[in-house]
Amino acid sequence: MKVTIYTDGSARGNPNGPGGYGCVLQYTDTKGQLHEMELSRGYVQTTNNRMELLAAIVGLEALNRPCEVTLYSDSQYLVKAFQDHWVDGWIRSGWKNSQKKPVKNVDLWQRLLKAKEPHRVDFVWVKGHDGNPGNERCDKLATAAADGDDLMEDEGFANQG
Repeated sequence: MKVTIYTDGSARGNPNGPGGYGCVLQYTDTKGQLHEMELSRGYVQTTNNRMELLAAIVGLEALNRPCEVTLYSDSQYLVKAFQDHWVDGWIRSGWKNSQKKPVKNVDLWQRLLKAKEPHRVDFVWVKGHDGNPGNERCDKLATAAADGDDLMEDEGFANQG
């Protein structure tokens, strides 16, 4: 099955939140019907980079069978994971960066790798706020999530049902 995932995380102007992360999955069933599943979440007290990772993770974790996935995000953090192979390098070096310090967000990087594992994932970076429909979709998700009225703690929420 082919699935398109749009994700975003937003700190709403504050680098440590409250912000939100959002994700929408789109797929076509065997009868040709388009389906959409929204996984947007309300306030999360964390950094923007963690929210970007969470948005991608919850989308991939929501898939209950191996899929061909196209993941859209404006996150440079995810560009690194999918294109520059930061994560692969960190695994080989024991999750240490070039200064031999522990890598930030290692818990989420490991979770992202596990979530990606059963799928074939193509990453599309929808750069900037330039009228790109993919980026507008991502931004809309983050705004909806950040405008939610629930306060959650970091990625613990993403593990719930």
